[in-house]
Amino acid sequence: QVQLVESGGGLVQAGGSLRLSCAASGSTFSINDMGWYRQAPGKQRESVARISSGGSTNYADSVKGRFTISRDNAKNTVYLQMNSLKPEDTAVYYCNMWVQVRFGGSWSDYWGLGTQVTVSS
Repeated sequence: QVQLVESGGGLVQAGGSLRLSCAASGSTFSINDMGWYRQAPGKQRESVARISSGGSTNYADSVKGRFTISRDNAKNTVYLQMNSLKPEDTAVYYCNMWVQVRFGGSWSDYWGLGTQVTVSS
């Protein structure tokens, strides 16, 4: 089994910063893509940022220039540095990883339970 645990959410004023972390534990032989998604009340879950095993990144247009995704492969951890936060960034943020639990095994999608980010105006 693989568990993803997010941390770092909270309440911040507009213009402030937060850093989210997500660590994977359990049977993680190899991790390919890692990413962050968010879901605001009444809206669909959307991709915020993704990073490949090689370090290539892509971002939603709404966060480009403000958010930075990074990863520490030795710790099976993905980070999201969020700067210049806006009230519209308020959402539950979920991490996602594409994991191979053993050599030669299949790849599966895993999700964390989410962490709340609230940005006040």
